[in-house]
Amino acid sequence: MADRCVGIVVVGEAVTIVDAEIPDDVDKPITIIADNSWKLQTGERAVAYAVLHQRCADYIRENKVGSAVVKASAIPTGAAKLALLTSAEVRGVIIAAAASVCKVKVLSKAVISRTYGNRKVDEYLQDDAFWDENTEGGKLRKTSREAAMLVVAARNT
Repeated sequence: MADRCVGIVVVGEAVTIVDAEIPDDVDKPITIIADNSWKLQTGERAVAYAVLHQRCADYIRENKVGSAVVKASAIPTGAAKLALLTSAEVRGVIIAAAASVCKVKVLSKAVISRTYGNRKVDEYLQDDAFWDENTEGGKLRKTSREAAMLVVAARNT
């Protein structure tokens, strides 16, 4: 029986979520069910976080998603800026919401680059043939490939 998994990437106040079905056969591609983006609503920050938390938890619950893979924070190359801290807050909201409904794994690009295949994540993200071979079903935006990569890389762990 196929498992349902979402890959989630947070950048600033935007969340990209790719919902996929993972077949039991590891040689078969994942099936893209949905590719969505959520934006943190404007206004009172605490209320916006509560709304985002509810939206994420509801989506996972209503769609019977069994697991989520969230892109981990990365170490900044320079001084931390407000956008980095905002991303971390939003990522925390998403992780908490997902964990309230399903199993959650947090993966960094660096770990995926070391443990999946023989290339860096960014090389996979640019490779159209890789995506044709490893996904089927719904339309996957190029900007959502990173979220889908989380699902592809985590499927055997």
